[in-house]
Amino acid sequence: MAQTTHRPHPTPAMYWGIALFLAVVTAVEVAVPYIDALSPVSVPLLIILAIIKFGTVVSFFMHLRYDRKLYRTLFLFGVIGVIPLFVIVLLTMHAL
Repeated sequence: MAQTTHRPHPTPAMYWGIALFLAVVTAVEVAVPYIDALSPVSVPLLIILAIIKFGTVVSFFMHLRYDRKLYRTLFLFGVIGVIPLFVIVLLTMHAL
């Protein structure tokens, strides 16, 4: 059986750092709608922040960062594959 090398999992201190990072990003997400100067770019900014949070949670808490490359590839295939499906559903419902 072939050996695979795994990176060491995060320490509790690193998990606290990730939690703090996610809390700060969430606070920014909550603040964005209240800042009038950001009104023209609020939706794209919130989408970018959501993607950052999604990637962080998936990488660390779902351990995809430390698993085999195959698992990451399959997960990304599903995430990327759902985007056209979502657009098709929205078009079918005349929401786009």
